[in-house]
Amino acid sequence: MLTDAGCRKALPSDRDRKISDDRGLFLLVRKTGSKLWQMKYRFGGKEKKLSFGPYPRVTLAAARQARDKALVQLHEGIDPGAEKKAKKAKAAAEALDSFEKVARAWHAQKAQTLTPRYANAVLARLEANAFPILGPMPIRAITPPMVLAMIRGIEARGAHDMAHRVRNHCSEIFVWAIASGMAETDPAAIIAKALAPTDPKLRPAMLKVPKARQVLKVTEALPGAHWSTLLASRLLALTAARPGVVRLAQRQEFEGLDGDSPVWRIPAEKMKLTRSQKRDITWEFAIPLSSQAAETASAAISESLACRGKDAPGWLFPGPGAWRSPMSDSTLSKLYRDAGFRGIHVPHGWRSTFSTIMNERAALEDHERDRAIIDLMLAHAQQGVEPIYNRALYLPRRRELAQIWADLLMKGTAAPRLLLPEHRPWRSKSGETAHECGLDGLADDEHQQSGGS
Repeated sequence: MLTDAGCRKALPSDRDRKISDDRGLFLLVRKTGSKLWQMKYRFGGKEKKLSFGPYPRVTLAAARQARDKALVQLHEGIDPGAEKKAKKAKAAAEALDSFEKVARAWHAQKAQTLTPRYANAVLARLEANAFPILGPMPIRAITPPMVLAMIRGIEARGAHDMAHRVRNHCSEIFVWAIASGMAETDPAAIIAKALAPTDPKLRPAMLKVPKARQVLKVTEALPGAHWSTLLASRLLALTAARPGVVRLAQRQEFEGLDGDSPVWRIPAEKMKLTRSQKRDITWEFAIPLSSQAAETASAAISESLACRGKDAPGWLFPGPGAWRSPMSDSTLSKLYRDAGFRGIHVPHGWRSTFSTIMNERAALEDHERDRAIIDLMLAHAQQGVEPIYNRALYLPRRRELAQIWADLLMKGTAAPRLLLPEHRPWRSKSGETAHECGLDGLADDEHQQSGGS
C-alpha cells in the first residue's frame, strides 16, 4: 500500500506509469510530472476507470475515502463513473437556470443551422416578447399558465402570427432544456390549442386592375416618400416577387436592361427554398422583365450611381440615409400604411393581385396552359420538375405575360424617372390618400384577405 511519502517521492519517467495502492486505487504518474488518482473497476462486464483528482490537492486519505464510496455504489448496483457524470451535468444545469440563460444557450446552438438574418429575427422575438416576462424565472418553475399569460399579451396587441411564432420558439427551448437535463416538461406545447387562430398566408390585396392602379397612384404621390421606396414598390408590383427579395435586390442581378430581353437573376440563396436548394445554382430564379420593370430598375441603378458613384454599395434600393444597407423590411409596409391602405393592400398583396387578375384573364381567353406558367412566375416550385427545365422552357411566354401584366397595370402612370428627387418637388406639397381616393370603403369583390406565398 502507498504512503504519503511514497506519493511525494514518485518521479516521472519517459512514459506514464501506475503506482498501485489497494482495491483498484492507483496513482497515475504522468511523464510530464503531474499525478492523478484513479480507480480501476468493472461494471456490467466492462473494465472502467474513475478519476478522483490530482495529487497532492487530493490527499492519499481523501482518495481512499472516494474509492470506498465508489465500492459501496458498486455493491448497490450503481456505476460510480456514470453517477459522477450525472452530478456534473446537474450542476451545470443548475448554473444555467433561468429561462433567458437557457434560451440564449439554445439560440447559440440553433443559430449555427440558420441564416444570420433569421437567427437574428428569432432572438429579437424572444427579447421583445418572452424575456421580459419569463426571462428571470427558473426554467423548471415555469408552468403552462405562465407561458399562456405571456402569449395573451402578444395577442392583445393584435399580433396573432407573432404569438404563434414565439410559442413555437419557446417550445423548442423547453424541448432542448429537457434533452439537456435542465427541465422535465414543455409547458409551451401544452398551450398550443389555446392560442387564437391565425393564417399567415392571408394578406389584404386589391384584385381589380383599376383599384390596383390606384394603389400605385396614391403611394407614388405620397409627400416625403424616398425614391428608393417608390421604385421598390413599383418593381414589386410589376414582378410580383416576394417583398424580401425586392428589398435585397442588387445591381449585378439585372442584365440586358437596355436590350430586348432584360432579366433579373435572383440567386438561389435569396429564394424561399430548402437549405440544400439554396446551395444549388440550378435553383437560381430568373425573372424576365417587362419594358416598364426594366425601366424601373434602370432608374434605381442610375440614381444610386449618380449619388455615390461606382463605389456605392450594390443595393438597388438603399435605405434612406443608410447607403451601405438595403431598406428595412418594414419600409414598404409603412409606405402603404401612410398612404391609407392598412387592411386594404399590403406589399405582399401584389402577388395575389397578379395571380388573381392574370388567372382570370387566362380563364376568359381559354389559355389554360398559362395558369401553370403564372404559378411558375410566382416562384412556386413544382414537384418533380427540374427548375432549370421550367426556366428555359417557359421563358418566352413568361416574358409575354409579364409585358401584358405591366401594360395593364401601368396604364396612365408616370415614367419611373419622374419618381426621382429632381422630378418630385411638387409631391411635398400635396398628395392623396386611399381615403381621399375612395379606396377605404371597398366592396368585398374589390379586395379581399387573399392568400399568396
